[in-house]
Amino acid sequence: MTHPPATRTRVGLLALIGALALGNPLSLVAQSTPSAPDDGLNLRFANGIAAVAEGEIITVDDIRREISPMIPELQSTSRNEAEFNRRLEALQDDTIQALVDRVLIVKDFYSDEKRRIPVAYVDNAVDENIINEFEGDRSKFLAYLRARGLTLREYRKEVEEDIIYQYMRGQKRKSATVVSPVKVQQFYEENKEEFYQEDSVHLRLIQFSRKDGRTDSDLLTLAARVQARLDVGHEFEEIAKEVSEDSRRSKGGDWGWLNRSGLKPEFSDPLFELEPGQATNPILLPEGVYILYAQERKYAGIQPIDEVREQIERILISRESRRAQEQWLERLRRNSYVKLY
Repeated sequence: MTHPPATRTRVGLLALIGALALGNPLSLVAQSTPSAPDDGLNLRFANGIAAVAEGEIITVDDIRREISPMIPELQSTSRNEAEFNRRLEALQDDTIQALVDRVLIVKDFYSDEKRRIPVAYVDNAVDENIINEFEGDRSKFLAYLRARGLTLREYRKEVEEDIIYQYMRGQKRKSATVVSPVKVQQFYEENKEEFYQEDSVHLRLIQFSRKDGRTDSDLLTLAARVQARLDVGHEFEEIAKEVSEDSRRSKGGDWGWLNRSGLKPEFSDPLFELEPGQATNPILLPEGVYILYAQERKYAGIQPIDEVREQIERILISRESRRAQEQWLERLRRNSYVKLY
């Protein structure tokens, strides 16, 4: 069954819930597979209704449309049938709550009479969906509406509600965009161990491989020519672009930041003896000869707060955003009529 293009925001939220439940990110598939196991929804909700929120009915079909793409992955990552059934039911519960919350969020938007979505916004969103989801083929779009038993008016209402949902969630996220320096300092002091860093180096290298029957002597001669150019002040990056035979020649042999533990000893031992701006002597290995260059160094230890301040701010903003959104949703739930079956 195809996901409604108008519910991309809703699907995005539920995909995140599913990904957390499954332990890894999911790629949403547009249709369910015939071999997918029974989701048990018909048995669990015999009357076909899972919840009523502010008079709006959330049906088994609504839930199935959201979770169907996730079930095969859920099944493949479950160790046994009992675990699969437990995780499936949890996913269903999360989905029901998310769909209920969506209804309440839309209601909250309309509680302010001044807030309305311009008709042109909805028109543009519908047109984009037809282009992106139906390859611009209006006949496919109309066939989709018929398959779901929707009128164009009902579809436009879904699109409008998705715009509202995205807007309202975005506004709550924006409400937590400033973190005081005091909170940053406090988080740093309480979580210093999280900011421990290994020895690391910004590595560039030059490699000559054993092609064309090159001997050890041939390789060392090539490396000696590089060293001679370095000794008279040539830039390592420029020499690498000119002569290196490794896969990152065009980038001046740039391999980015690497930890000591991520390198084999033949490389890490001489490399981490260097100061920034120094190069190793030639390292002769079965695959060729290498000259390593430490462009920058970071030494093992707790990173200073100034180096991790932005990282801490992002963590705290994310936490505050989640807290603010959860408080908002709890308020909406308390002040609304919701019945779960």
